[in-house]
Amino acid sequence: MLCRAALRSLLCAHLDCANAQLSFGAAEGGKPFALVDGRPVDVGFNVSHSGRHGLIAVAPTGRVGIDLEEHVTRGDFDRLIEAVFGPDEQADLAAVAGDDRIRLFYRLWTLKEAVAKALGTGLSFDVSHFQIPEAIRSGESRGVLWIPQISEARWQLTAIDDRGFAAALAQEISGTSH
Repeated sequence: MLCRAALRSLLCAHLDCANAQLSFGAAEGGKPFALVDGRPVDVGFNVSHSGRHGLIAVAPTGRVGIDLEEHVTRGDFDRLIEAVFGPDEQADLAAVAGDDRIRLFYRLWTLKEAVAKALGTGLSFDVSHFQIPEAIRSGESRGVLWIPQISEARWQLTAIDDRGFAAALAQEISGTSH
């Protein structure tokens, strides 16, 4: 509930509108969009929360997705790794153990989820069809992703990691020809 109130406040400030003028609709895949006085506005936004943490992304143009996950040990790591990660990502995860494996898992998971949320598909899009760029898998915080089979758009990916959580931002890059 607090994230929604913060989102409304941020969007009203960005769009220079009163709270009563702001409403929301949903696209076919369920991704919400903003309306001011009943008219769609060109602003991208996304919200994610996990545990007591929350993040909001607002982009003046283009699509944006954000994801946040607390690091928790899961019994289904191996099944998830096989289902959602490509061969290079699986190899990277197999090469590390313990806390390093948990951190890498959540880094990759949040990046993929942020892209899916930016696309507006959620996890109905099979995220195993693309792999996170090697530089980000190796520790860089930023990189560019292009998924030619679904879109001409390129995505600026940003990983935001901490010892207790992973977060990621995917923002559509303008001038998307590859």
